[in-house]
Amino acid sequence: MLECLKKIDAKKTGLFAAGVLFGTAGIKILSSKDAKKVYTNCTAAVLRAKECVMQTVTTVQENAEDILAEAKQINEDRTSGEEIADGEE
Repeated sequence: MLECLKKIDAKKTGLFAAGVLFGTAGIKILSSKDAKKVYTNCTAAVLRAKECVMQTVTTVQENAEDILAEAKQINEDRTSGEEIADGEE
């Protein structure tokens, strides 16, 4: 039995115990009311940022649709103009 105790590394055992203690304290801190308030405020800020980004994406998408429609119209006008010019020759 004493031989088993001699093989235990005190430094590693101390580090393990400190890790368990730190982990337990960390869990208590992370689950506190103050931490919950911080998480809630951060989540609200992310949701506000998401809304802002979505509005910008919608605006860009609408502009892209307008540009595409105008480009198609320009090409149609150009094609019909070429057909008229070919008919006059």
